[in-house]
Amino acid sequence: MLAGMNLLASMRYLLALDEHRHFGRAAQACHITQPALSNALRNLEQEFGVVIVRRGRSYGGLTHEGEKVLATAQRMLHEHEVLQQELHSSAEVVRGSLRMGAVPTATPVLARFAALLQRSQPGIVPTVLSMSSQELERGLDSLSLDIGLGYIDRADPRDARLQASPQYTEHYYLVRRKQAADAPPIGEPMSWKQASLLPLCLLTPDMHNRFVVDQAFAAAGADNLRPAIETNSVLTLVHSVLAGDVCSIMPGAMAATVRVHADLQALPLQEPEVLTGIGFMTPMGGRPSRALQAALALLDNPDWRAQLAEHSGVLHS
Repeated sequence: MLAGMNLLASMRYLLALDEHRHFGRAAQACHITQPALSNALRNLEQEFGVVIVRRGRSYGGLTHEGEKVLATAQRMLHEHEVLQQELHSSAEVVRGSLRMGAVPTATPVLARFAALLQRSQPGIVPTVLSMSSQELERGLDSLSLDIGLGYIDRADPRDARLQASPQYTEHYYLVRRKQAADAPPIGEPMSWKQASLLPLCLLTPDMHNRFVVDQAFAAAGADNLRPAIETNSVLTLVHSVLAGDVCSIMPGAMAATVRVHADLQALPLQEPEVLTGIGFMTPMGGRPSRALQAALALLDNPDWRAQLAEHSGVLHS
């Protein structure tokens, strides 16, 4: 029979395998050898008397029984972290980790939130992750993420698994190199149709932001757009504009961060006006950890609301 800590370790290895879908990458993420990971999973199968992992020449997924073990592993590890935080925190000082995810275009906002949280509660160690909307929703559903910042309009209103806290409404901007040294950082509005005629660096089609952008171009009559560059990195969006002859489309939360570059300019996009709701999401299942409770309490903090007003939504020169 597996000892308690060995069981928890094996459960972590199972979660890593489900996340990475590859024995070698899962072992690397867990800082163990691949044989050690495989042996731990075989011991887990012996413990429960079922086959958990489909094995072949490569990872073949989890069996039906394996999916049940995985769901239990997710709850066990979540409850273990909740208990650890309750045992090691006091009424005033919260200690523990908090896994936070954001869609790429909202990562500047989440980074500010994490910094404010850590300043108010130095015992909390936030992990800030950039991920697609699908990855974020999957992480919240599996309890591998504590809180996520993303597109709340994607959530099915009949789906009660996630609770959303709206934070701000995004507006969109064309970001380009300044055409004159004395040009203001926020230029005159431009139509989506005009923007479609420019060489653009856009996020890849698997990103929800790209779906929003494509819908806007289609509504403007430019539904056959071919970007000059595609990327899954928001940093590449910025550097492509800085280094090349392309422009990019960014929401206000990202365009606000490029104002530090004196040679870049953001132009509000209109016709149509595109507005998307961004909010924090938390899973309905499982007890919230002390760190998550502290994060949720911060949402109504005046300092946080002021940061939101300054660094997201509509930009002002």
